[in-house]
Amino acid sequence: MKLFVKFVAVVTVVAAVFSVVSFASGCAEVRRDVLRLHVVAASDSELDQSLKLKVRDAVLEKGGELFDGTVTADEAEKIITPRVDELKAAAEEVLSENGCDYKVDITVGEEYFATRCYENFTMPAGVYTAVRVNIGPADGQNWWCVMFPPLCLPAASADADAFFTDDEMKIVSASPKYEPRFKIVEIYESIKNKIVNR
Repeated sequence: MKLFVKFVAVVTVVAAVFSVVSFASGCAEVRRDVLRLHVVAASDSELDQSLKLKVRDAVLEKGGELFDGTVTADEAEKIITPRVDELKAAAEEVLSENGCDYKVDITVGEEYFATRCYENFTMPAGVYTAVRVNIGPADGQNWWCVMFPPLCLPAASADADAFFTDDEMKIVSASPKYEPRFKIVEIYESIKNKIVNR
């Protein structure tokens, strides 16, 4: 009987590990396929938070075809980087019009994000390709969005099914509230990110 209990325990542990590894692999696929936009305010003051949204709108408007949901994560650096100065100028112009002399820094690169929920989809924790817009010292709360697939851009709408595989859809449509593996992946990815960035 004791041998049977041990066997069941081992099988349960192996199944749990396999389940988490499989889930983590699916999360990695989601991260590879997603391009994010991250706008960080200068501070948490009401004025700076308001300016953050104005900068966001100016960058999205000036970016036009860059931010219409067609530029993939793979293409982002090659397509967006040559337009960075143009986007910065548009952002700094709107700041100047609002009596602010903050400088804006825009980069395309890899950035770590914690697990985030947006209405009816979830982005698992980990490193994504992102367009990051830093306003001034960038010490305030941020605004973020998924640019590809275009899941939350005001100018574009998309059916996630058209962009994600079935396995990826199971992940992005799950809620961290009911899916504990999101937390396990987040802890692992957070530790990995800290080690890499030491």
